[in-house]
This record gives sequence, C-alpha cells and structure tokens, in this order.
Amino acid sequence: MLDRAVIDALFPADLPEPEHWEQRYPARDLPEGALVTRFGPSPTGFVHIGGIYVATIDQDVARRSGGRYLVRVEDTDRSREVEGAIEQFERGFGYFGLAADEDIHRGGDYGPYQQSEREQIYLTYVRHLLRLGRAYLDFATKEELAAITARQQATKLPTGYYGSWAIWRDADPADVQAKLDAGDPYVVRFRAPDDTGARARFTDAIRGPLEAEANRNDVVILKSSDQSPRLPTYHFAHAVDDHLMRVNLVIRGDEWISSVPVHQQLFDALAFEPITYAHIAPLMKQEGGSKRKLSKRKDPEASVDFYIESGYPTKAVLYYLRGLANGRLAEMPLDQALSEPINLDECGVAGPLVDLIKLDDIAADHIATLSGAEILGEVRAWAERFDPALRTVLDAEPELALRALAVERDGAENPRKDLKKWSEFRAVYGFFFPQLHAAVAGPDDERIAALGVDREVVQAVARDFVESYQQLDDGQEWFQQIREVAAKHGFAKNAKEFKKNPEGFPGSIREASQIIRIAITGSTRSPDLHSITQALGREETLSRFAGLVG
Repeated sequence: MLDRAVIDALFPADLPEPEHWEQRYPARDLPEGALVTRFGPSPTGFVHIGGIYVATIDQDVARRSGGRYLVRVEDTDRSREVEGAIEQFERGFGYFGLAADEDIHRGGDYGPYQQSEREQIYLTYVRHLLRLGRAYLDFATKEELAAITARQQATKLPTGYYGSWAIWRDADPADVQAKLDAGDPYVVRFRAPDDTGARARFTDAIRGPLEAEANRNDVVILKSSDQSPRLPTYHFAHAVDDHLMRVNLVIRGDEWISSVPVHQQLFDALAFEPITYAHIAPLMKQEGGSKRKLSKRKDPEASVDFYIESGYPTKAVLYYLRGLANGRLAEMPLDQALSEPINLDECGVAGPLVDLIKLDDIAADHIATLSGAEILGEVRAWAERFDPALRTVLDAEPELALRALAVERDGAENPRKDLKKWSEFRAVYGFFFPQLHAAVAGPDDERIAALGVDREVVQAVARDFVESYQQLDDGQEWFQQIREVAAKHGFAKNAKEFKKNPEGFPGSIREASQIIRIAITGSTRSPDLHSITQALGREETLSRFAGLVG
C-alpha cells in the first residue's frame, strides 16, 4: 500500500475531505417515504424514446411521493460527445413536459448537474479509497491488457482484470514510485473484495429479489492521468453522485442489472447507504416473427426528434408510454390515465412493443376531442419550426383554417379522425387554402385522367356546373346540382347501372362527382364536399374550375 504522502501528492493540495461534501450536500428535508429519482442522459448520443419513457416514470413516482426528480448530464466520456446532444435533451424534455425539479438550467442545492463540472468531488473520493487501500494505481498498457485477455481466452478463463491477472494490484510501492517518477500515465482501479465465491443479492423494485455472481474485476474508477479534466467512469461517478444528491431510487434499463454487484461493492467501500434500483424492460419492436430492442441506428421512431418533427401530440405520446408501463392505464380514457399513478410493481419484465399504428389511432382519437382553435394553435406552433410556409398561410388565414377544421367536426357525433399528427395538416387540410391548393391544370391532369372520362365530357361537365352553380345552404339541394349536370351529359345514375352497360355511359354519378371533387379539392378523397364549399365560399369554389373550363 502506498504511503499517504505519496497518494496525497497525486491530487490538488486544496482538495476537500469527504466530510466537506457530506456537509455541503446534507440529507434532504423531505416527507417520510419521499422518493428522489434521477434521469442521467449521456451526450454521447441523442435521447432515445426509451429515455422519455424512463423519465416519465422517474418524474411521476418522485412527485407523487412528495420527492424530487432531477436530471444529471452524465458527460464523463468527453471523447464521444455528440455536438448538439444537450440541446436535444432540453428539446425532448420540454416537448413532453418532463421539466426536472433540478437540472443544469434550473439549478438546485445539489448541483452541479453536469458530471464534467464535478471533478473535485470525484477526486476527493478517489483519494479516499486510495488512502484506505481500496483502490490502487495501475500502469498496465493497452498492449499488456490485450495480452492478458488473449491468454485468458486461450485457457477458457473469464476475461477481465482480477486476481493474479491484475498485475498492479499488489505491486511493490517502490515500483509504483518509479513509474510515477518516470511520468508514466496510470488509471485508478477499485480493489474488488477477495471473496470471489460470494453472491450479490438485492431486491429490485420491479423484479423482486435477484442475485448474481459478485463482481471479481478491479474496475477502473478514474481515467488516465494524462487526460484533463480527470473524470471517473460511470460506475464510480454514479455511486458518488447518487449518494451526495441523496437519490434513493434509480430507475434504469435492465442492461444495468449485471452492474449491480460492482455498484454494491463501491457503495460498501465508500460507506454509502445502498439505494434501491428498479430495472425497466426496454422498448421493443416487432420484426417478422420475433422481437428486438428498438434501435436508434435502425428505427426512426426510436429518436425523440421523430415524434417532435412529426408533430405527435404530447398528451397522446405520454398516454401511450404510460400504457406501456402499466397496462391498466391503457384501458382508461386519456385524461384519467395521465392523472393516475404509475406503479413500479405493475411494470412488466418483458419489453413492451412500440406500435406506431396504435399510437396513430390514439393520436387521432385525442385530436378529435380538441376544438378547432386548439388544433390551430398546436399546428401553428409546430409549423413555426418545421414548416414556416404553412405558418405564414395560417397566420394570414386563421378564419379559413377554423372553418376548414369545423368541417365534419363541429357538432358531429363522430368527429373526423383524419389528423394524427401536426405534420399531416398540410396534406389533409392544405387544399382549403388557395396558397397551398394544387389546382387542376386541365382535363389531361393525371388526377382527372385517372377517372377514364373523355376529356371533352369532363370540360362540359365542369363548364355547365360553373354556369348554373348556386351556393346553397342545404346539402341535399346543393348535391342535386351535380346530379343534374351528370344526367345532362349521360352519366349512369349509379355504379350498378354503369357496370351493366359501360359502353352506354361516359361513367356513373360517381365519376361525375369525382370530377367536381377533384376540381375543388385536388383529390378523390375529402370531407363532405358541400361543407367544403361552405368553408371556401362561392368565389373561391368557382375559381378552382378555371383549368377545366378554359
């Protein structure tokens, strides 16, 4: 074991003792049973929708217990940082209403909330473990580590840095001093307990009692001395931070279950009170006959930005995620489910499937409950960032937008559900706006030509409809105008009659109606045509036939 003076010389002379940080970050003054949770995104990549899923649970269980929910940016791996990741975190948390009680922007009494700014804290506790002999300096080179791994594999032994394979674990202090004098870089490793036959046992808040083989590896706790700033690995940073931030419940993905044994050893070595873990099953995707984890590399819907850019309503996504966490919530109406608690003991241990078709249905149902003004407000906010041209149109024509949204919605027993996300507004309602409408260029326009009606007949139908057109309030009377012009030009009264004698008619009433519909809306599918003309007004309705009547 190194002399204390040698150890202390490796650290800043003014480095505080552990007692300083214990006093600086005292136990929180919270009600009994209050839970303090944290979400720890890493800027080595953008937030996965699974992160929003976990953060939703973090926020819910903390606040319902009278506790605190904090976000801590875990940026100790500086070499892999992705530019813009932290901004994306804020964008995602903001969109889904997951504001933390404490984070890098809001601050708090237990900050800093960015690990790269907590170097002095970590160094205190690394020095503390070195003084106790529970950590040691390791000068092994990459080549030496690779050689160790190769020999272990050749003899079919577990790979790792442990026992007799840990070549600096019990090194002579004189050899260590010689390396220090030579200026050789080193890492600091945790000295794992020697009882390798022990079992690690703990109770998971979701999965109940679990056990695994105790950690045997002398894991790195402080990265190489030739790096600045000197930052710890995740294992050590999380132990120190969760203790000092007084976190008492860590909700994280189940890939971390295998790390619990080393975390238990670190908490014990540091004399920290152990905390409760809840390991969440990952979000999954159906692929053929099997399931796999939802992947940011393979699946666009894995990215939080996918939902923001698509314009999925926040409440619909949160309702869907809460239903994945607790199945009972999926059976409740949206507003009730959003107000009910998420219970950890109801979270499953099998990964729930992310189904965008189901989410689309939920979003459509939710949007159908909103007023036109609410929808317009959401679409304008979305368009300001993702479709500025649409935002300009909506700002110029707010009354027309509200009339468009009222079609088959206002007063309807079963409102239209043709809008699932704000990005679809242009495609679904864009034709209402002259600035966005794709006008029919003439009888040879592919949308008209697809009907199979002779071009001269198309022009005649359009011309006669325009010449006799009346802007009538009654829908049946209004549609009679189409029937009359169809009859005048020899269209069959119905599809059955046309099918019996296709050579005897230019088409059926359906084709005649579609000529009018395409001219007005640009599509063969649209809401009620009479209601559309009521929203557009007589002048705009007739102007849309210009390309057909010449």
